[in-house]
Amino acid sequence: MTVWAVTGYKPYELGVFKRDDPAVLYIKKALEKELRTLLEEGMEWMLISGQLGVECWAAEVLFELKEEYPDAKLAVLTPFLNQQENWKEENQAYYEEILAGADFVDSVSKQPYKGPEQFRNKNQLLLQKSAGLLVLYDEENTGSPQYLFNMARSFQENHSFDIRQLTFYDLQLVVEEEQLKQTDW
Repeated sequence: MTVWAVTGYKPYELGVFKRDDPAVLYIKKALEKELRTLLEEGMEWMLISGQLGVECWAAEVLFELKEEYPDAKLAVLTPFLNQQENWKEENQAYYEEILAGADFVDSVSKQPYKGPEQFRNKNQLLLQKSAGLLVLYDEENTGSPQYLFNMARSFQENHSFDIRQLTFYDLQLVVEEEQLKQTDW
């Protein structure tokens, strides 16, 4: 069974404050390209922790790709119980939609938030359960993905583990590609 973890920035880290922000479209296009490749290479499960932003957008993309890849599955392993309880109502509803579409949902810690070690434990489990990590992370723009990204690089030193990184340069290429498609030559 081939499992890939997916993570990246939270919306506010990208300056995205609405679900219909044009940036989300381009990020989803970049994710679709990578996920399609992974599915062609045999990925069976996509694993996320359910954080808003790249992880949930990747889940949306996977739901769309299920028409072509009906065996693709989504697992959501949250770091702790009720991670969404302090989110805005709109974000909670969106998150519930993602969970409803998932094939497997569980929490690494069976308690509500207690401390940052719950995030470290979640990251460790994602690495142990996955063949690789697809991450939207640009090292020149630190943010929440840096923790899992750095753990993955350390993990890779002693394990067969693949890391596929999307950077802001990769996103810029997607934007240019999409804009070229819209240009009437």
